[in-house]
Parts: sequence; C-alpha cells; structure tokens
Amino acid sequence: MLYYSRMVKRALYRAALQTLAEDRKLIFISGPRQCGKTTFARSLADAYANTLYFNWDSITDKKKFTANPLFFQELNRTDKTPPLIMLDEIHKYSRWKNYLKGVYDEFADAYQFVITGSGRLDLSKRGGDALTGRYVSMNLFPFTLSELCSKRRRLDAFRADLLHDWDLNPAKETGALWERLSAYGGFPEPFVKNDASFWRRWSETFAQQIVREDIRTLTEIKDLDTLELLVSMLPSKVGSPFSVNNIAAALQVSFDTVKSWIKLLEDFYVSFSIGTWTPKIPRSILKERKLYLYNYPEVSDASLRFENMAALELYRAVTLWNDLGWGRFSLHYLKNKEKEEVDFLLAEERTPFLIIEAKMNDESPSKSLLHFQKVLDIPAVQLTRRDNIRKIIRTGGNDTLVVSAHRWLSSLP
Repeated sequence: MLYYSRMVKRALYRAALQTLAEDRKLIFISGPRQCGKTTFARSLADAYANTLYFNWDSITDKKKFTANPLFFQELNRTDKTPPLIMLDEIHKYSRWKNYLKGVYDEFADAYQFVITGSGRLDLSKRGGDALTGRYVSMNLFPFTLSELCSKRRRLDAFRADLLHDWDLNPAKETGALWERLSAYGGFPEPFVKNDASFWRRWSETFAQQIVREDIRTLTEIKDLDTLELLVSMLPSKVGSPFSVNNIAAALQVSFDTVKSWIKLLEDFYVSFSIGTWTPKIPRSILKERKLYLYNYPEVSDASLRFENMAALELYRAVTLWNDLGWGRFSLHYLKNKEKEEVDFLLAEERTPFLIIEAKMNDESPSKSLLHFQKVLDIPAVQLTRRDNIRKIIRTGGNDTLVVSAHRWLSSLP
C-alpha cells in the first residue's frame, strides 16, 4: 500500500486549490465519476479549523437543506477563521445556480465554498442566473503518472528547456507506475486494487452508472440503450479521426444526435478530443478531431492505449495550467492531405512550442515528426515504451528527443 498512502493526498491538486482559494470565490471541482472528488474535497478539512460536508445524494442532508437552505450557518465553530463548506452533487438541485449565486453574494467574505460533482458543473440547463464572475473552476483527473511521481518540473523551467532536465524521478519507480496505469488505468479504486478481475467488474459498472444514473438524471435523453452502444464503440475509435457520419449510420440515428452525444460524453468525462492544428501547415486537414478515453484500459490495442495514456498526461497538464491561469494553453494534433501525421502539438496563446509523437516501439524519429518540425521550426519529442532510451538528434536548427515515455512524462508540470 505504498502507493495508496501517497496518492490520497493528491498534493498536485491541493496546491492548485490553495492558489484558487486566494480569489475567495466559489471553487468548482469537476471530474469523472469515481476519480476521487469527494475523497479529495473531504481531505481538505485538515487545512481548516471549521468544516462542513454536504451531499445532495444524502437523504439526511437533503432534509436539512429543505428545512433551512442556509444550514451551514448552524456550524458549531472552533475558532473565528472562515469555515470550509463542501457542497457535493449540489448541481442535481433544480435551482442550484440561483442558490449558489445568492450564497456567494451574501457569504463570500465569511466562508470558503467548494462545489464538487461528476461531469462539468456548468452543463446543466436547469437553474437560473449565470454565476459569471463568482466562481473559479478546477478539473480533477484520474491519477496520471506525473501526479503520482514525487517530483515535477516548474512550468517556467519546462518551457525554457523542453528536452532536458526531466530526469527527476527514479526510473524503477516511473516504469512500475506506468505499467500499472497501463493495466488498470488511473481511477483510484482499480488502481489501488491492482487486480485484473476487479478492474473488469469495476469498468462494466462504471460505464453503466454514467449513462443510467448521471446522464439520465441531468439530461432529457430517452434512448439510453443506443447511447450505451455508442459508449461501447469508443475504445475502437481511439487515436483516429472520429467520423460522426459512420457512427450515425451504424447506430441508425441522425448526425446531430451523435454529435450531441459525443459532446455529452465529454461533459461527463467519458472521453475527450483534440482538433487539428492548421496555421502554417500547407494542405492541413480541417475540423477532424481525435478521440481518447479517461478509462483507457478499455482500449485493447496496445499501441493505441500507449497513445491514449500520453494524450491524457498532456491533456491533464494543459488543463491544470489553464485552470491556474498560467497561460492559455491548448493541445492539438497535426495532419495534412498527404496523410502525414503527428500525434500531439502543444501551443500557448495560439503559438506552437512543441510537437510530440507516441511510437510504442520505435527509437528513430518518424518522418512525419521531422517533416512538421521543419515546417514549424520548434523542438520535438518522440515517446517510446522501450526502457532506457534517451537520444538527442539534431535536425536542422532544432533538436528531437527520443525518450522512454515514462521518463519524460513523469516530470510534466
């Protein structure tokens, strides 16, 4: 249980939340079902003298709310410091936006409110006035390699030197964590259990609960059986441009229905997607998106799962950097009409600064990687699953790093 004692602290996100709390606004923590949001929120109590946890799914708590919506004022305090009030799944209340607006306007100076829930907390069409200007958001991901490792680079150091000084954590540790993530994913319960049979049972229930409980509760979708079929198809679509037309034909539903369902599955953190980078790319492919899963052990193809793991590491990093206001970062991929493709591109303020290729067994830079590096004139990284790989290859005015994936990704800010 060495891993368990370290992970429950979730120091990466605790530090992020402490930064966001300085703004004294409502803090929305969104993320996938069973990624540890409730455990994380309740773990924050040790930093506050006065705390109260409320769960809308609890009948007892719901009765308390019905009797007195400002129930948190009844908290028996130990000192005069502002209490931490944790509101879990409050977005299931039909007028939650109006409620939080009123709470913030009256009590923002006296309490710190943290709101958690499965799915993006701004997706509900129920409720009234906008909360614009009253909240900040933070996304909580399943465990990623860089979170689990004890040392990470600072973003300024990472941006200053993308190809060096990443060797911060022991190779034995990063390799073991990477293999465990590959087998069981980053959701806390199956990761800690470390058991294939448990993961299969958990994964089956996980998908059903998202569709039958979360989506059914917060949307008006009636055809849940077909939506479940779509979810079951997603692992075979990872890493390739996603054709809405083909999926619509297979499911015998409309193009717009599939398009809205894909957006909904992203809102509920089943999948995420990245689009093509087009500026300065001759004959670039427009509008296509590649899809990836949060529960990536569902992807049976080993090379595509490897790519999905790299995608989630990069997506977590970019999302957290944006949540903290460190810049406007984005994640893309590259593809042209000659079918040359590179898996990932990192950009800041619409300016690309690094391209990354995930090649499970290749130690030589791909031709597409070198082609797009020359076009964009930026550094490049090729990630491989092979151990003990660390090569720097000079290509024109830029260098390409070929490196074991678990080594380079482990130190992402």
